[in-house]
Amino acid sequence: MNSMKKFRGVVLASSLLVLAAGCKKETAPAPEAPVASQPAAKPPVVPIPSNHIYDENADPKADIAAAQKKAKAEHKNVILDFGGDWCGDCQVLYYYLHKSPNAEVLKKNFVLVPVWIGRMDHNVDIAAKYGVPIKKGVPALAVLDGQSGNVIYSQAQGEFADMRHMDEKYATDFLDRWKP
Repeated sequence: MNSMKKFRGVVLASSLLVLAAGCKKETAPAPEAPVASQPAAKPPVVPIPSNHIYDENADPKADIAAAQKKAKAEHKNVILDFGGDWCGDCQVLYYYLHKSPNAEVLKKNFVLVPVWIGRMDHNVDIAAKYGVPIKKGVPALAVLDGQSGNVIYSQAQGEFADMRHMDEKYATDFLDRWKP
């Protein structure tokens, strides 16, 4: 009987060693270098930065009027960005818009106006005026033609409300589509 216990002990110890070696190999694979020519299957989850973007003491009506005046003089369009500093997706959109190459496109073609919406309870009349349903999610954007001040784009379905799970190319495509 002692030899049977020894045999089981040896088999158990051997099995544990094999399993441990297998776990090491599977749980710590060598990182693979990304292939630049192939797009990622899923966009990465972006760490949420913490920037002060939206000023609760600002006068959005005056800011929008000043932005329209500047956009007209500089042949740019105006982007109205409705959100709050508490909003992680707003932070990610801000990060994407201010990251190269988007930062250059933004600066050259747009005047950006952040509009603070509190906890979805401030400046909602301004969002409604530009056709932006903030209850569908923030950040919520509208684009105004720099020459006429007319709305040329108004997000309808919370298109940017999940920015932390979107690739930065989404912001790039948006800027490219609405630049003058």
